[in-house]
Amino acid sequence: MFIVGHRGARALYPENTETALKEGMKCADFVEIDIHLTKDGIPVVMHDATLERTTDGSGPVSEKTLLEIQQFDAGDGHPIPTLQDVCDICLPSCGIVTELKEPGSEEAICTILREYDPDPLWIISFHPESILVEKRLLPRVKTGLICSIDCEDPLSPVLCAGADAILPRTDNVTPEMVAEAHRQGLSVIIRTLNTPEAYLKAAASGADGWVTDDPCGLRAWVKQFKENNSIKI
Repeated sequence: MFIVGHRGARALYPENTETALKEGMKCADFVEIDIHLTKDGIPVVMHDATLERTTDGSGPVSEKTLLEIQQFDAGDGHPIPTLQDVCDICLPSCGIVTELKEPGSEEAICTILREYDPDPLWIISFHPESILVEKRLLPRVKTGLICSIDCEDPLSPVLCAGADAILPRTDNVTPEMVAEAHRQGLSVIIRTLNTPEAYLKAAASGADGWVTDDPCGLRAWVKQFKENNSIKI
């Protein structure tokens, strides 16, 4: 089982900022980031397509140049980092899970990741077409398809996209689904776990990766759970 720090450690610090990433790295095996492209095609680390929720700016990220983006405060005085900044901060001591938000941004993202050649690395997305492109551009990369709905056959889109993992919500995960994914050669990365109840469900499911907003809190829970139980996670 590996722990993924969601947007770094967003429960404790402004999401997707240098401080959140460094906090996440203390206890996570991977930190997860979200990528959008600026007007001049630079991958920057932002969850939303617009600036209002997480910065003091406004408007779409895609309508701002990198120079303009760097003027905004992403929380507590932190600037919005670029993908290159994150690679410099995290590698090689921590893995990265990069969520590709926009089809069409694959080449720009892969160009940077190819320079760093991080290992381990996951690229995830809601978009199956982006997974196919990423696999072509970076054949060795691990990819995951995010599943946000409860569907009859959640694994089929993942297999069709050639992805290596499915990323379901906690409420959509069952031990049976995880077992079937493993039979199909897929990993299961559950998102997003922030309560003891969710941790217990993840432990019972046999999932491979656990995404959380508080990596150190989850790490402490896992340590205590292992000490008190014979179940391996």
